[in-house]
Amino acid sequence: MTSNRFTDRTVLVTGAGSGIGRAVALAFAAEGARLVVAGRGRGPLDETVALIEHAGGKALAVTADVSDAADVRALVEAAVDHFGSLDVAVNNAGVFRGGAPLAELSEEDWHTQLGINVTGVFLALQAEIRQMRTQPSGGAIVNIASIFGVHARHPGAAAYAATKAAVSVLTRGAALDHIGDGVRINAVSPGAVDTTMSLGPGETEAERAERMRDAVPLGRVSATEEIAAAVLYLASDAAASVVGTDLVVDSGASA
Repeated sequence: MTSNRFTDRTVLVTGAGSGIGRAVALAFAAEGARLVVAGRGRGPLDETVALIEHAGGKALAVTADVSDAADVRALVEAAVDHFGSLDVAVNNAGVFRGGAPLAELSEEDWHTQLGINVTGVFLALQAEIRQMRTQPSGGAIVNIASIFGVHARHPGAAAYAATKAAVSVLTRGAALDHIGDGVRINAVSPGAVDTTMSLGPGETEAERAERMRDAVPLGRVSATEEIAAAVLYLASDAAASVVGTDLVVDSGASA
């Protein structure tokens, strides 16, 4: 039986054109939410909207660069103008630039990761909190971090791990600052997930599956739907007393 935990609630998801972001958006829509899906590319966002609407849901696509403060403010304003509130936000947009030792990473790749993965979450949190604290019902925010960060490290991912560690710490600090405003903030830290980001250079999905049999205790990558389930739990009323946590979903990799 389908749950209706988010009926008549407005949910904003960044990076919603593919992968985890799209899975999260579809999961919220399946439980009655009105979706605002954001990203830099209009085509993938329109595809996400079409999937939601085909299933009977409501969705709005908004192109935005989360590293741009004006874009983020306009995104939140669009959500409220279109649906009347902002009840849940999932800050999922992120990029990985790496694969080589830190000394070989370009300054451009460093700044790109820092701008989207850290500044993007900071700017989104500011705009979302400022809206949610004006609402009688407040709101819930879930940031997507990573096991690469405070939980684990990997060769070739030092800069990425630094940005995601920042997301974990930013989440907890913001949670303490704003729970008194009625805004509940948490994070999910995925491990390897069934997306292109977990594929090695030139690796097929079958080759990844073989590699993961021995790489993690569970023997497989997580499905995007499994990450979405964790996000929906943290955003739901069932997690009303969960504040500032970082929920790891990584097939046991960092256990």
